[in-house]
Amino acid sequence: MQPDEALSILKQGAAQIISEAELRQKLALGRPLRVKLGVDPTSPDLHLGHALILQKLRQFQDLGHQAVLIIGDFTSMIGDPSGRSATRPQLSREQVEANAETYRAQAFKVLDPARTQLVANGDWFSKMGFEEIIRLNSMVTLQQMLQREDFRNRIDHAQPIHAHEIQYPIMQGWDSVMVKADVELGGTDQLFNNLVGRDLQKQQGQPQQVVLVLPIIEGLDGSMKMSKSLGNYVGLTEPASEMFGKLMSISDELMARYYPLLLGQTLDPKAHPLEAKKHLASAIVEKYHSRAAAQKTIEEWNARFSEKRLADADLPAFHPEDLDLVSIVTSAYTTSFALTKSRADVRRLIEQGSVQLDGEKLRDPKATLQFKPGQVLRLDKTRAVRIA
Repeated sequence: MQPDEALSILKQGAAQIISEAELRQKLALGRPLRVKLGVDPTSPDLHLGHALILQKLRQFQDLGHQAVLIIGDFTSMIGDPSGRSATRPQLSREQVEANAETYRAQAFKVLDPARTQLVANGDWFSKMGFEEIIRLNSMVTLQQMLQREDFRNRIDHAQPIHAHEIQYPIMQGWDSVMVKADVELGGTDQLFNNLVGRDLQKQQGQPQQVVLVLPIIEGLDGSMKMSKSLGNYVGLTEPASEMFGKLMSISDELMARYYPLLLGQTLDPKAHPLEAKKHLASAIVEKYHSRAAAQKTIEEWNARFSEKRLADADLPAFHPEDLDLVSIVTSAYTTSFALTKSRADVRRLIEQGSVQLDGEKLRDPKATLQFKPGQVLRLDKTRAVRIA
């Protein structure tokens, strides 16, 4: 493939490339490029936010290039301060190692193992003596580190910045030196860290890596970055039905954003929102499970909601412990779907007739109810539970 054609493909979905001219020059070298992505195993599972960047890495692989996936077993013990207003809690080596095992397995749901070099940055950081660490720190200035927007915000709000956090971008940049990266991928929140890598490579006499950053994908709430800690995520290894149900719950506005980011497609403005959402959810399920699983989830969803055959559907069991309706519905969201709904949101759902018991709308938020085992409590258009 000619460099211009490859560049046109790789630009799709990118938020920023530093720089396009450099990337075109590297594509014209006639050799596989070393394309770096670092992931910190700070939690056990990968989600669709990770998958967005993994898909771009796979795109490079499909064009004949080499993926270098760095498991940040050392950097994750610091915790990336990017976008954080407070210091991350530090993880133990045992926690990091357990999480890293899941990352290694789940990344290959997207990547081609034959074109992936898998390394851990502990391979070099664990061997560094204090003298080498001092020498590494001498390559950057404190003024450089404090240019970070998140650090400046903390200073402005009299919030602490711990010395170990300043090490993070230096360590991530040194990773690029160690693997001789031609390109580094990341989210837009990683731009500062990626540029540190360019600086360190230049100081070490290496060609500077091209930085390609992708948009940050919002979580199911449509506002915050997708994150397991915020509970607004879709995990790559979640059961197909749960994955499908979560995606069916997103807003129409968020669906329009997910289409180009996750499917590489533009949402047809004439498409019916419900059918478009079904297509999005089933396509994601097919990508990370199978076509058969996607078909099954659509049929099950139709049985539950479109065709209103909830009595025959396989629903989560729920044991209500409160008597007032708002508390019951709020608890059902949390215990059965791991979703946090405010009491105000639940009250609105009740008043608009979304909450139903065996098909009967419950419109009084102050109602107190006595349930019988086997009854179906419908929470909204896409979720229902069976009373245990």
